[in-house]
Amino acid sequence: MKISLTLLLLAFLLVPVTRAEAQTAEVTQLILNIEKLNQLRKILKELKAGYEILFKGYNTIRDLSRGNFKLHEAFLDGLLQVSPAVKKYSRVQDIIQCQLALVKEYRTAYQKLSSTDNFTQDELAYMEDVYTDLIQGSVKNLDALTTVLTAKKLRASDDERLRLIDSIYEDMTDKLTFLRHFNSNSAVLGAQRASEKADIELRKKMYDIEP
Repeated sequence: MKISLTLLLLAFLLVPVTRAEAQTAEVTQLILNIEKLNQLRKILKELKAGYEILFKGYNTIRDLSRGNFKLHEAFLDGLLQVSPAVKKYSRVQDIIQCQLALVKEYRTAYQKLSSTDNFTQDELAYMEDVYTDLIQGSVKNLDALTTVLTAKKLRASDDERLRLIDSIYEDMTDKLTFLRHFNSNSAVLGAQRASEKADIELRKKMYDIEP
């Protein structure tokens, strides 16, 4: 009888201890779960912040890229325009005057040279080829000048356009200088031949030499 009471007493005492241990384990697990949840919330919060920074950075780069593209596009479109300063550049009129002088002076010279019998047909054909090359070259220069002065034909800054005009002007003046030198030499040669023919005719008359 005593043994039974002792066993019952021990059993009664052990029951609260087991329950207490179970409750302690549950509390411990709950605390761990809460800590894990807080850590997870912290990780998610950091991920969200990182995503927002990344997305904001992407939008910023995208907007900057679009802005730069628009600025670049506007800059290129601006290069297609011709400013009044370029159109009114004095060399433009000088180039036109050179062209007019080339045409006028070559026609006048050729008419005089070909109207005499001081040059052979081969020599006159050579002269005509020289004049043709000069005029064709000057026409190309005028085409280039038109491109420089026409909007939406050439992307170039004002300084670049002015340099192109200067280059065209230099080439035109070189052509005009060469034409005048060529005409002068041809005229001198024609005069020398005419003088030689006159001397021969005079001698014939003086000595009554029959042709």
